Amino acid sequence: MTDTKAVPALLRALNERTVLDAVRVSGPISRAEVARQTGISRPTVSLVLRSLLEDGLVRETEHDPERPHYGATYFEADPEAAVVLGVDLGARAVRTAICDLNGEVRAREEIRSRGSVTERIDVLASSCRSLLRTSKLAADLLENAVVALPAVVSPVDGKVSSADLPGLGSGDLREQLERALRVPVRLENDVNLAAIAEQRNGVAQGVSDFAFLLVGAGLGAAVVLDWKLYRGSNGAAGELDLVRSGRSDDVDPCAAAISKLATDAAAGKETALEPPFDVPEIFAAARERDSVAAAVVEETARRIALHVLPLAATLDLPLVVLGGGVGANPDLLDAVRHHLEEWLPFPAPRVEVSALGEAAVIEGAMAAGVDAALERVFARRVRA
Repeated sequence: MTDTKAVPALLRALNERTVLDAVRVSGPISRAEVARQTGISRPTVSLVLRSLLEDGLVRETEHDPERPHYGATYFEADPEAAVVLGVDLGARAVRTAICDLNGEVRAREEIRSRGSVTERIDVLASSCRSLLRTSKLAADLLENAVVALPAVVSPVDGKVSSADLPGLGSGDLREQLERALRVPVRLENDVNLAAIAEQRNGVAQGVSDFAFLLVGAGLGAAVVLDWKLYRGSNGAAGELDLVRSGRSDDVDPCAAAISKLATDAAAGKETALEPPFDVPEIFAAARERDSVAAAVVEETARRIALHVLPLAATLDLPLVVLGGGVGANPDLLDAVRHHLEEWLPFPAPRVEVSALGEAAVIEGAMAAGVDAALERVFARRVRA
């Protein structure tokens, strides 16, 4: 038998969530506008808004001066009902940022770190405390953290594998992070988070199916199908490093391989390139028409196109976004596009450079953190 007492509680929770979502998306918004948008009666909307006000999830605000207001009271979501921490635990640095529930960044920091995972966690915890002080936010407002890893994260049990950093595969990594940060932690693949950010605020806005290919110190991809990340059964969808397995030719487009390619190409040649043959210098020399550097950039584009090809050929995607220290260079675009048009028997995907650059991963971590924080805040309130 259905518990009749549960029905009004469920209906109230649905109404509250619907009203809160309307205020978050459309605020500043009046009671009458909320009722029109949601189809909920005005008396019920008034009761719900009063409850949300008491709990600090919405607040009264000024009306939009561009719209008629007729003396009505306007509401908006309170962005400081909670804050979230986004973390990019990269190979060379720990990037951190705190944002409110509107996604506005309140403080950010980047700390160079090449230590052990334990040392990086200590750096991360110290950075979190520093961000809270800088933003003048109370520590108890921190709701959760999303930590981006250069690794495969299982969608089933959250286990970490195929990590680029030694120690990330520790079975208690999340527990270590939660002890250090004192909030719930979600682990996520870094490229997956970059794709989320690109879909929210980058060149993939409004695109339901696309791939994000990150080429930097490492190589990885994220695939979005029907607006959702496709993770695969093991969380390993997009692990393009494995495409090179079994091949005798070198098709690695990552930074170290490109530097070695430039080293070999420059031997005995007249060129502006000099050790240590860093990637930015290679692209800069190519723009100055250095023939050796130009040949290296062309080969880099070919290698990247070879990794885009299986994504394009198997998924027939309309868009591929390139990111990372190597991939996000606009000088590669024409050559990558040309190779794909030459190799594919059907129209090639549109290839674009990430609009967010190196910030894509941390932006994605904050976006995922805000989504999770809203669910947690609302669920805690409903249980109360």
